[in-house]
Amino acid sequence: MISAPALNAILNSSSAIFLAAGYVQIRRRHITSHRACMFIAFSCSVAFLASYVIYHLHAGVVPFTGQGWIRPVYFTLLGTHTVLAIVIVPLALITLSRALARKFDRHRRIARWTLPIWLYVSVTGVIVYLLLYRLYPPSAVYTRF
Repeated sequence: MISAPALNAILNSSSAIFLAAGYVQIRRRHITSHRACMFIAFSCSVAFLASYVIYHLHAGVVPFTGQGWIRPVYFTLLGTHTVLAIVIVPLALITLSRALARKFDRHRRIARWTLPIWLYVSVTGVIVYLLLYRLYPPSAVYTRF
């Protein structure tokens, strides 16, 4: 059985893959394929967010056990990831709503900001997972918040 953190990493990586594929498709002017990729990326991100919130409501705070030089690297990565994850929610919603409203000039203007931030959040989410659960796994006891 797959763990919730692993599922979250799969959803984040899937989102990143479909975001990149959607970008390639729009550069090739394949509008239908672009739309499908972006819808799947958005769906993966929504599923991730739901899974993430449910998991952490049950598991609480999962401490990072790494020591030495990796500790400030991890927390810097986690900090930028967290701040941009908050920023990407309204950006993605605005970008999507402009596309659905067929306001493509306005969609394109904001998508230039949304895509790199969303990709960063998706990729760093996977890196945080690898560091937190695979390279420096937590003890069996988690703290509640």
